Amino acid sequence: MERVVVGITGASGSIYGKRCIEVLVSKGYGVELVVSEVGKKVFEYELQIPFNRFVSSLPEDLVNVYSPEDLFAPISSGSYPVKGMVVIPCSAGTLGHIVSGSTVNLIHRAADVNLKEKRPVVLVLRETPLNRVHAENILKAIDVGATVLPASPAFYGRPKTVEELVDFVVDRALTHVLGRGLGLFRGWTL
Repeated sequence: MERVVVGITGASGSIYGKRCIEVLVSKGYGVELVVSEVGKKVFEYELQIPFNRFVSSLPEDLVNVYSPEDLFAPISSGSYPVKGMVVIPCSAGTLGHIVSGSTVNLIHRAADVNLKEKRPVVLVLRETPLNRVHAENILKAIDVGATVLPASPAFYGRPKTVEELVDFVVDRALTHVLGRGLGLFRGWTL
């Protein structure tokens, strides 16, 4: 079974991370999940569900959950086999840590490991507007091999619900990690 590292940070947009996990599990992928402490608080505030209740609803055989402080976790090593990593949503602070190589927590370390192993790392940036430091860090992320995918849904598929907008971003992010789309949205057609 292929496994994907999913990091959820304290940026607004927890709905993207939640849906990403749900989609991966529904398609039979394993999830190596790390959520920052602020990420848990934002998750609960935005989605109005306790984070632990969400985690307990996930199949134990497909989802491993790690503390952000656990730098001894298997995903800290390049020898642990994963398909790649998505940080969804990704805060500007996490972006800065990743591009500087400063591994303060397990999200940063897992991204660093995946980058050094030349595996896909997708950063679903949820920050607006951007300042110069953010823009420079985006360029640095691209230079080190990450994909920066702002949480910017498209409207050409004529979405009718928030869920359809979320699915667009999640599908685009997972396409870059898995190498194929999952069919969560209607593609461009005339």
